[in-house]
Amino acid sequence: MNAPVRPQQRPSAPTGAPGQRPAVPGQRPQQGDRPAQPGQRPFQGQPGQRPAQTGQRPAQGASGQGTPGLVKPAPKAKVRRARLLISKVDPWSVLKMAFLLSVALGIVTVVAAIVLWTVLDLTGIFDQVDSLLGTLAGAESGGFELKKVASLGQVASFATIIAVVNVVLLTALSMLSAVLYNISATLVGGIGVTLTDD
Repeated sequence: MNAPVRPQQRPSAPTGAPGQRPAVPGQRPQQGDRPAQPGQRPFQGQPGQRPAQTGQRPAQGASGQGTPGLVKPAPKAKVRRARLLISKVDPWSVLKMAFLLSVALGIVTVVAAIVLWTVLDLTGIFDQVDSLLGTLAGAESGGFELKKVASLGQVASFATIIAVVNVVLLTALSMLSAVLYNISATLVGGIGVTLTDD
């Protein structure tokens, strides 16, 4: 006795999302066709578009709008200050500097004396002084000439002597001042100076 023939059943369609194409054997599934894992929100977007990964910055659009990165301003540099004490002065260096400065001052003194005498001579001041002194002294004095008493050579010589004396005095006083400062600095600590890099 023959068994009853069952009606041929149609193969059931693969389960999946509505509107999703059935998987073809040998074809690699697309990104949008992957089933969502448990606890993960399904990706909503166009087929073939990958979802944004966690921690990835969103891309800026054509208009350049987006979330700009936060840039910290550079810290303002603080003005450094250092307080120093001049506790000792080298007398030899003070001697050399004082000597050079006093020599320069002596040269300026001699040149200034010569220039002043030349200006007085060109402007006729000597002649006016001679006439004024002759008027005050009277005709019996026989006249007075200032140029004979204070000629250019005598003025230059006198200015040179003053310059040399100034060189010696200024150099000696400067060195003596340095020694006295060192002695007093050992007692009070010296002069305080504040230096900055402003």
